[in-house]
Amino acid sequence: MADLTDPLHATSTEVSRRGFVTIGAGAAATLAGGTTAIAQSDGFGKPHPPIVAEDDPAIVVARPQLTPAAGSPIWGYAASPRTVTRTTPGVVVVQAIWGLDAQLRDVVRRYAKAGYRAIAPSLFARFNPPSGDASTDYAPFSAVAKQMYAQGFELTDILAGHDWLRAQNPSAAVGITGFCMGGSMVLESLIGTQAFAAASMFYGSVRPGTDRDAPTTATTFDFTNRISTALLGSFGGRDTSITPADVAAMFARLTPPHGFKIYAEAGHGFFDDTRQSYAPSAAADAWSRTLAWFHKYLA
Repeated sequence: MADLTDPLHATSTEVSRRGFVTIGAGAAATLAGGTTAIAQSDGFGKPHPPIVAEDDPAIVVARPQLTPAAGSPIWGYAASPRTVTRTTPGVVVVQAIWGLDAQLRDVVRRYAKAGYRAIAPSLFARFNPPSGDASTDYAPFSAVAKQMYAQGFELTDILAGHDWLRAQNPSAAVGITGFCMGGSMVLESLIGTQAFAAASMFYGSVRPGTDRDAPTTATTFDFTNRISTALLGSFGGRDTSITPADVAAMFARLTPPHGFKIYAEAGHGFFDDTRQSYAPSAAADAWSRTLAWFHKYLA
């Protein structure tokens, strides 16, 4: 089970002085570049109009049914460029604890606007979840997440999103990204599979199957031997749920192309522009780095 981090209590009130960048073997040289991304600060950090609207003429939005290899069908939220080709790449977007809320749906549309066919599987679909739009009460979503993990189909559901994308564009590469709980599941989805050509995880646990408070041992990061996907990571220096030492140790063990950045000014959930955790500079840079990563490894 992935670590269930309370997004409302996982950020230090003090700005970290430990922010740093480590770029590993094969990482794109553009990662240290500017913050030319679709992000801003005015009116953000609280519910706001979408960055990319559902009726944007450049994209097409759909809510397809997905049929996982195990478990009942679920639905997904998808968006595509209005003009696609046989090689238009795909991205599976994995939700945070808030489910397919307004911000995550906006992220799916942002990928479409950037030239990707994207889908977010509704991992909570079987459990009649509350709406995450503008929600601030973590407790009901934690309860639903525990139901999801008890059922045990979350990774199968993510692969159903991958399979839907491949059915649309059989010749196209597929990547994966996710946030918080979804960032943890991104990492888990890469272990022992070659389904995804590239991945970008945001502030997810880097110790799958291990208590984050347990001492690090010689075998803590042995799972990295089973990862062959190019992996990018974005983390907050003020995040109290994920230590910079663990991030550095995990990424140091990877052999495929990899890179990560820890933002000193940011805490947990810094990419979510509808909540107080939003850190504009970190979000913009992480988005730019992710697009550069996917452009390199999904093209």
